[in-house]
Amino acid sequence: MEFMEEIRPVRFDHSDAVELSALAQAEYLRRYGYDDMTPLHSGHFDPPHGLFLVAYLGDVPVACGGWRAQVEGEEGYADGDAEIKRMFVVPEARGRGLARRVLRALEDSARAAGRVRMVLETGTPLWEAMALYVSSGYVPTSNFGPYRGYSDSRCFAKRLDSDGGPPVRHRSSTSG
Repeated sequence: MEFMEEIRPVRFDHSDAVELSALAQAEYLRRYGYDDMTPLHSGHFDPPHGLFLVAYLGDVPVACGGWRAQVEGEEGYADGDAEIKRMFVVPEARGRGLARRVLRALEDSARAAGRVRMVLETGTPLWEAMALYVSSGYVPTSNFGPYRGYSDSRCFAKRLDSDGGPPVRHRSSTSG
């Protein structure tokens, strides 16, 4: 029997978001040898400055992702940026297109909130994440924020405005 899929906004401190985030951290630890270095709290994802989504199959939480607003000058971000965080699908639900649907919902939400560009960081051990982002229109950009000094970090960006213009790249930082 196939379960109906639903994607719902939840607070980052919701029990399903906490559970999926812990599973994502365990995946990072397994693949990288360390977990995500970015401290996050529930307020990062509160509308209109962010959003956190959980995808369900039936009543079972199986995927998540969020975005948080960034402003120019903050760790190398540009004004109008929305940073994607905690994209994750449990292994049992992979291959169903859930990550792509969560990503699209995050983009739509950020666009509706006035954000003009999505940015994200992933790493070379997460080759399937990089493939998802590239196939979804993201282009490589210079490493930003706390990821600047990591050789296995890969940063990507995608414009959200409707003019279809070329992607905006991060400006190079003169420090570090």
